[in-house]
Amino acid sequence: MDMIKLAEEIISGKRLSHTEDKSFFITSDLGQLCKGADMIRRHFKGDCADLCSIINGRSGRCSENCKFCAQSAHNCTGISEYGFLDEETILAECRRNAEKGVHRFSIVTAGRTLAGTDFEKALSAYRRMNSECDIDLCASHGLLTDEQFILLREAGIKRYHCNLETSRRNFPNICTTHTFDDKIACIKRAQAAGLEVCSGGIIGMGETWEDRIDMADTLAELGVNSVPINALMPIKGTPLENVKSLTEEDILRTAAIFRFILPEANIRLAAGRNLMRDCGKQAFLSGADSTITGDMLTTSGNSISDDFALLNSLGFNTGKKQERTGF
Repeated sequence: MDMIKLAEEIISGKRLSHTEDKSFFITSDLGQLCKGADMIRRHFKGDCADLCSIINGRSGRCSENCKFCAQSAHNCTGISEYGFLDEETILAECRRNAEKGVHRFSIVTAGRTLAGTDFEKALSAYRRMNSECDIDLCASHGLLTDEQFILLREAGIKRYHCNLETSRRNFPNICTTHTFDDKIACIKRAQAAGLEVCSGGIIGMGETWEDRIDMADTLAELGVNSVPINALMPIKGTPLENVKSLTEEDILRTAAIFRFILPEANIRLAAGRNLMRDCGKQAFLSGADSTITGDMLTTSGNSISDDFALLNSLGFNTGKKQERTGF
């Protein structure tokens, strides 16, 4: 398969269906694959980079048994556990990220869902951030109800995060306390409430290349707007603690494949950027246009200022949305 020709066809309107054979992605020349993905990114996303940051709004004691997660009560990782953060702490972090030019901010909470008093605290924080901070708001609170999604939208949330994590086939190998269909239903409820969706997964958990492609196909069918790609960072105390880390070539190939399958989405580098040289510099020339950033994060190895400098050096426009084209 000629990757450059395929990229040109996708730019002209071709889309790869879920049932279409994509095995050529696995064996294609990596340089040509990445070059084609960059062509697609430039056409559909221009030079606009999209940076988001998060705050861990509630930590630990999660009922779900996801094998990769430090916050699961099923895993003994020794992490710090705390209840929902106070509003002023959340507001201060949101304001700091907005002042640094980050485009999106999200509260992320451990647990199957967020309900009761904690959900009310989240709504209050979102309302204040929406009125006081110049930044788009996202949320990540597990498997919420139709009514909760409407309340989030009314509080100022624009995008909801719910990772598929992996393919349908591989999901039961990673988690058994909820299902792949639970995830899809959650995504569809968020969309029905008028929210955009951020959903991706983690690579390097023992899945096959076919699993990665199948996950991308599912995300394309769902019409997901933002696709975070995490490379597993094995955590001591989890069932995946001894899994071998991915190579940079594996991560680049994954990002490029996702760009071919999801040409108009934000392909967002997340955990595992420090597995690549220069914190993933080449990935931004291989289909990726977005990243999770933040001075409080340890999974990338870069600070907010580092990320802005890196993206600007590659010719990306990192200004506020109203100052940019492509959004």
